[in-house]
Amino acid sequence: MAGLGSDSWWKKTLYLTGGALLAAAAYLLHELLAIRKEQEVDSKDAIILHQFSRPNNGVPSLSPFCLKMETYLRMADLPYQNYFDGKLSPQGKMPWIEYNQEKVSGTEFIIDFLEEKLGVNLNKNLGPHERAVSRAVTKMVEEHFYWTLAYCQWVDNLHETQKMLSLSGPFSDLLKWILCHLTKGIVKREMYGHGIGRFSEEEIYMLMEKDMRSLAGLLGDKKYIMGPKFSTLDATVFGHLAQAMWTLPGTRPERLIKGELINLAMYCERIRRKFWPEWHHDDDNTIYESEESSEGSKTHTPLPDFSFYSRTETFDDEGAENSISRTPDTDFTGHSLFDSDVDMDDYTDHEQCK
Repeated sequence: MAGLGSDSWWKKTLYLTGGALLAAAAYLLHELLAIRKEQEVDSKDAIILHQFSRPNNGVPSLSPFCLKMETYLRMADLPYQNYFDGKLSPQGKMPWIEYNQEKVSGTEFIIDFLEEKLGVNLNKNLGPHERAVSRAVTKMVEEHFYWTLAYCQWVDNLHETQKMLSLSGPFSDLLKWILCHLTKGIVKREMYGHGIGRFSEEEIYMLMEKDMRSLAGLLGDKKYIMGPKFSTLDATVFGHLAQAMWTLPGTRPERLIKGELINLAMYCERIRRKFWPEWHHDDDNTIYESEESSEGSKTHTPLPDFSFYSRTETFDDEGAENSISRTPDTDFTGHSLFDSDVDMDDYTDHEQCK
């Protein structure tokens, strides 16, 4: 009888049962994430972009770096093929690409590789000083601002992030919970190693706000960060700010970007509408939500999973110009207020990356 009442016996039983369930869940998670299992990828003269699967809230990616990379390809007008296999690169990175049987990971190295192989250059209009500023801002965004976003997304706002994950099949809710809490642990550990994770929650948000205010000040009333023409830096900044705009409902960064730092919100909308024509929101015409708006009225249209994308073939400027609709973000002519601060020909944007 004493043996049956032993705490150690029950603890061992619970540990074994929990371990078995965790192992089974991990196996199912692997099967669900591996949407396209081991198969030969034909990357001859084709850019294969490996990234995480689309979330269910209409945003292309919950990863700032995946969104950065795909936005860059669209800015450079480079046709590419998405591969949502959930498989990390040999270096353990995501996203990564394959091109002519070469594998490259790390967004900076991917962009350098594409510039060398394909001759694209979004920064050719920048002088030496502007290139130096661009790199400094890139490092602030990717090495500092990113970690504050990751904290908000995967630690402080984990419950909402879990809802956005797109997993189907048996035990999908359990698998989402496991994936989110595993990611939370990884993020906290890496933040601690980075150093920023050693500060309090309030201090982390204070650092985030300083970075966002710096970006807002740098942007000012310009169309893009470095001036009237977009550059690689815009893909980087957009990939990160888009998380605050569309993946962190009710949080401090969302309130800040849609409130006091409204020029950043206009900037995000401008890039989304120009380079992501298929990315729509049911509340597409207002980026500011009133306190009276109800949660039940906010629905999202899933982003189409194009296996092959070419901006030239899918983005139609002419169709948008020929239809005038009055919405809260247009003036009496139907012209978008998000573009009214700069008067220039859109065709110059397309020509700059040729």
